[in-house]
Amino acid sequence: MTKFLISFPSEALVLAPEEFERASRESRAVIEAAKVAGVYVFGGGINEAVAPVRILADGTSDPEPYPGSRLTGGFTVLEVPTREEAAEWARRLAEACGCAQELREFMFDPAS
Repeated sequence: MTKFLISFPSEALVLAPEEFERASRESRAVIEAAKVAGVYVFGGGINEAVAPVRILADGTSDPEPYPGSRLTGGFTVLEVPTREEAAEWARRLAEACGCAQELREFMFDPAS
């Protein structure tokens, strides 16, 4: 089984206020279906009100993230047998949220 990241940046979620509740309800239903199917690992949304920091090897922090780095929006991690199955879950989330989803594959790590 392979873990996949399904995500979208916050600026991709462009909904009228009356559409937001529907998108929330439907996307949560997809997540519940993934849990029932036993493929859900975890997910959530990035709290954009809290600034990211880089933690250095000596334990100090740098208030600047990596240049060009930006992580916003929401994400879901699923563990499924094939990329095609992951793409189907991404499609279901895209339909529910009303915005396209990015699909990325985690590299296999035998220790994780």
